[in-house]
Amino acid sequence: MQEEIFVSGRNIPHIDPILQVWHFPISLYLFLGGMAAGIIFFASLFTVLRKEKEVQTTVKTGMLIALIGIVIGLIALLYDLTHMFYAWQLYTTIRIESPMSWGAWVLLIITFLLTFWVFSYFTEMFPKWDWKFDFLKNLEKFFQKNRRIMAMIMLPLSIILGVYTGILLSAFNARPLWNNAILGPLFLTSGLSTGAAAIILFSKDHFEKHLFTKIDLALVVLELGLIIHMLMGMYAGSHVQLEAMQILVGGEFTLMFFGFVVILGLIVPGIMEGIELMGHKVPSYVPALLVLIGGFIFRIVMVEAGQITRYLY
Repeated sequence: MQEEIFVSGRNIPHIDPILQVWHFPISLYLFLGGMAAGIIFFASLFTVLRKEKEVQTTVKTGMLIALIGIVIGLIALLYDLTHMFYAWQLYTTIRIESPMSWGAWVLLIITFLLTFWVFSYFTEMFPKWDWKFDFLKNLEKFFQKNRRIMAMIMLPLSIILGVYTGILLSAFNARPLWNNAILGPLFLTSGLSTGAAAIILFSKDHFEKHLFTKIDLALVVLELGLIIHMLMGMYAGSHVQLEAMQILVGGEFTLMFFGFVVILGLIVPGIMEGIELMGHKVPSYVPALLVLIGGFIFRIVMVEAGQITRYLY
């Protein structure tokens, strides 16, 4: 038996053999961006369908949470940048082949529209609020009349934003764990699920809670299927992809991935939501919190584990 030792001569600090440039702020940004995309999608969808009166928490409080989430996520992103004062240069050009370029533009547009949306509901959310200037009152009325138009624009943008959080990672071809076509749909599904969970957590309306419990249960099942598909794809792939998979299955991130993401973040809340839909009493905030925590840990695992994987051969 002949033993062979492969040694890589590459040594680029922070990049190769291990990427060390994305840390906790990026995971937070991806989580908040995905959750916001989910809330915006549902609020826009029900508005386009003219059923926004049935989901008042979604179109009011939910969209305010989405705006706060995007702002916090962008602050985390800027904090992580080495040269944050040059971030504005992203908006001096558009590069269609760059996920980061069109992601930055989508974020910019959707942030403005989301601000206008929240502004249109401001006096409804805060009845005692009084605009001191007439032009602000007129501006609020203008946005109120054009909510459906804003919803039609934000609906496809929210899907792009949700997919973008996954494609941002999968565009890194040099990292086997990230170089996976399933990440875009997986991150979108996870974002929709966490968005639905956030709505369940803050809603006080029984119909709205019940509706989004059914939606979230379907998304949880879909997300589990996508995770299985991702792992099976890597298992049937090259030796490098098999090594990448082993970081999640039998490696240092196994407990976090299977314990906190798959079991506590998907299977347990899915079972609890199923029991609730069958008519049994289950505190709805418990599965909602588990989905949110699981979604957050999922981003941490994918960001941290992906930076360890590499193409050595």
